[in-house]
Amino acid sequence: MNTQDTPDAAAASVAAVEDAQLAAKQDSLSQGRLVWGRFIRHKPAMISAAVLAVLIVVSMTSIGIFGIKGWWPYDYKTTSVSINGGVPSAQHWFGQEDIGRDYFALVMSGTQVSLIVAFLVGISGTIIGTVLGALAGYYRGWVDAIIMRIADVFFVIPLLLIAAIVSKIGSGAIQSPWFLGIMLGVVSWAGLARLVRAQVLTLREREYVEAARAMGASSWRIILKHLIPNCIGTILVNATLATAAAVLLETSLSYLGFGVQPPDSSLGLLISNYQNSFTTRPWLFWWPGLIILTIALAVNFIGDGLRDAFDPRQSGRMKKRNLAAAALLGIRPVAVPTAAERAEEAVGNRPPSSSGGGVEPAVGAVEAAQEDRKDEEGKR
Repeated sequence: MNTQDTPDAAAASVAAVEDAQLAAKQDSLSQGRLVWGRFIRHKPAMISAAVLAVLIVVSMTSIGIFGIKGWWPYDYKTTSVSINGGVPSAQHWFGQEDIGRDYFALVMSGTQVSLIVAFLVGISGTIIGTVLGALAGYYRGWVDAIIMRIADVFFVIPLLLIAAIVSKIGSGAIQSPWFLGIMLGVVSWAGLARLVRAQVLTLREREYVEAARAMGASSWRIILKHLIPNCIGTILVNATLATAAAVLLETSLSYLGFGVQPPDSSLGLLISNYQNSFTTRPWLFWWPGLIILTIALAVNFIGDGLRDAFDPRQSGRMKKRNLAAAALLGIRPVAVPTAAERAEEAVGNRPPSSSGGGVEPAVGAVEAAQEDRKDEEGKR
């Protein structure tokens, strides 16, 4: 009897170990880890993230921030005699401007301000757009009508014009880059609100939302715990793209004189102040311009990486593999719309997609049998 129990016990322990390993493997393939794995394999996004991180660290530590002194020996407010006409040198990496101020310190100060404004615009615009879009999609009716008509106003009027008016009014009240970033975020939420609304209109009809509603969950709990978390992919991607657009928006406003005002500085303001030096001392124009270009490209590549991570069907490599498989197997490629596009099609705001880069999957014998069985059960 004992000789029989020992193999059974050993087999049970082996089965328990295998079950634990299988559970650990399944846990390691959670949605979050899959998204993170796809993102870190996106080389342009990882390189851009590293470049952006280095730029942020250098701008914050070189001249200091919040009263903390940095490692760069010169201050952007201190004037001195120009050395060799202000040409870049080992002493002044980016050269000197008209009155002898160190231009590296000036550019780093402008980079700090531009990054602060851009991130504030991205964060505030994302929060407002997410909340309003979720409310419009969940409640529908007059709430949806009011929010979407307000969004239409922001779509009709050019964003640069609205931002110029708002920044001019705001700068007269509080002259601060922080306040400017929040004010610009207030007028840049409309695009994300439409996308979130389209997804929520589809998600609100799902079974888990109906179950939460039947169990007595409040509307705010359903929105915050069930609907918005399932829109997180769209929200994160659009947040990064909004941040990149905010860099260019702040640059345009400062160039036109409606953005950051002296004594503060920004990259757009530096380009505006030294645009006449483009032919005589081009480094005064090129350094802030190159940093603006670097920030905008880096944030856009990060956004592309997040988009491909959350929706791998948008990846160019995946499209090539699907098309190659279609050519070998003789499968006709069909359109594969994104989640936002499917949501808009569901509510009738978008015509059905007719072209794209997806591949229509073949149905095997097992899947066909399962579908036939489901049809028979439905008829019964």
